Parts: sequence; C-alpha cells; structure tokens
Amino acid sequence: MATYEKEVRDILSLNQCTFVRHGKGDHDIWYSPITKRHITVDSKIKSRYTANAIMKQSGIDYRFP
Repeated sequence: MATYEKEVRDILSLNQCTFVRHGKGDHDIWYSPITKRHITVDSKIKSRYTANAIMKQSGIDYRFP
C-alpha cells in the first residue's frame, strides 16, 4: 500500500506553500499562496484520491497516478 504524505508535503513546499501549525489529531494546517487558503493535510495519506484532493485545494497542477 502506497503512502503519499511525504510526497504531498514535498510538493507543497516546492510550490511555496507554508506549514502553519499542527491541528487536531494527526492533521497539519498549511497555507497556499496560490489560492490564499489554508489546507488540512493528514499525516497518514494512504489514498491517491485524498492526495489529489489536497493538490486541487492548494491550486497546484499535479495529479498522482
């Protein structure tokens, strides 16, 4: 089973998204300057659909195959 959390965080960082704070449970809050929104990122992303949803919310044009 693939895990996507490291790749998602690396892609967010490469696109100038910044880590804001730790949220409740195992979630982190990131800020995207592209969409000017805060994004919730789970620390255990096991689904590519969830990883792609995070990319879409952040405004980054990247999709996991």
